[in-house]
Amino acid sequence: MTSSERLRQLPSVDETLAGLSHLLREFPRPLVVVEVRRALEESRGAIAAGREPEPVEPRVERALRRLAAPSLEKVINATGVVLHTNLGRAPLGEAVFIPGYSNLEYDLASGRRGKRDVHLSGLLENLLGAPGIAVNNNAAAVFLALNELAAGHEVLVSRGELIEIGDGFRIPDIMARSGALLREVGTTNRTHIDDYRAGINERTRLLLRVHRSNFRIEGFTAQPSLEELAALGRERGIPVYEDLGSGCLVDLRACGIHEPLAQESLRAGADLISFSGDKLLGGPQAGILAGKAPTVARLRRNPMFRALRAGKLIYQALETTLRNVLLERWDAIPAVWMIRQSSQEIRVRAQRVLAKISGLDAALVEGRSVIGGGSTPAQSVPTWLISIAHKELVEFERRLRTGRPPVVARIEKERLLLDLRTVFPEEEDELAAALQARS
Repeated sequence: MTSSERLRQLPSVDETLAGLSHLLREFPRPLVVVEVRRALEESRGAIAAGREPEPVEPRVERALRRLAAPSLEKVINATGVVLHTNLGRAPLGEAVFIPGYSNLEYDLASGRRGKRDVHLSGLLENLLGAPGIAVNNNAAAVFLALNELAAGHEVLVSRGELIEIGDGFRIPDIMARSGALLREVGTTNRTHIDDYRAGINERTRLLLRVHRSNFRIEGFTAQPSLEELAALGRERGIPVYEDLGSGCLVDLRACGIHEPLAQESLRAGADLISFSGDKLLGGPQAGILAGKAPTVARLRRNPMFRALRAGKLIYQALETTLRNVLLERWDAIPAVWMIRQSSQEIRVRAQRVLAKISGLDAALVEGRSVIGGGSTPAQSVPTWLISIAHKELVEFERRLRTGRPPVVARIEKERLLLDLRTVFPEEEDELAAALQARS
């Protein structure tokens, strides 16, 4: 049969719709028509390429089912990476989002328009000892700070702090977009306070310090303390801004995690700090700026603040997270709860999961969990892992990852490793069932 004959055998749109009457009762007719036409066009392309096209009706139904199903779905994270960037960074705790209307920008007491900042400002001031505002992520926070405080002028920053974080985001690039002019001081591994002093000129408007949140320089190194930099800023009348990145508000040293606390940076004399909401804070994606009241007020008046501000769902989730931090409700902040788990607690939980599976070559082994998400470089915490050997290891991992619910684990040294640190207790039965069913 020639290609022309095969093309003539393809059904028309109306003929195809007649065979899809059950879908027309479930989906809008215009949407079904669009998918029918798309499938017929794909069939024509297959015939022109000399391939046998798949029947049209099953393809249309699959396409419609995909459109009707949510793309975002729950994932069981068994990697042991607490702030897994590809899995949404900090896992969110329970939050009941307010349906319908809310007082997002309405002052109920006065009956007048209010500011959405009020829902966070009191919490931030209690936690940090300074006023603060929120934007949609920390990149936006950096952009807003540089644009307001140094657009058209120079910003001094150590050459060793010109970092790149995930997905190619680079501090020098955001500085350029903000209108600020980068001026590097010091060297990659050693920068002294005199390097900043020598770099200051009549065009200098800001001293910037960037926390190396995703890498560590060791060996022959030097970096002035934040106190030294703040003293120089006061001496020369130039504000000091520290981008902390990770945004740690909870002291995690007892858990083996050493990360600068945001409140300590402000006490050390920084005029302004910024950090992420969805890293060590344990909240939703957001960027938080806090510091001296006049500086924060300037940022809020900047026209870009409106373009970069967070929406009502973020405000609700962030308010809940900040209140949980303030009231030290650690178990209500999943990322903090995960980090605070002892290796012995995880071992008990892993043994519980192992007892529910059979027929697998599985054992408990000691390991390390990492924080991830561009935080705490070269730091990890002890854990216990479920280690599984399998004759079709890669296929087993794929079945876990593509099943429902998806289970994301990791392969190392010809073993599948699962870390219960990042698995919620209520997910243990689902994890055990997935391991059993997909093995």
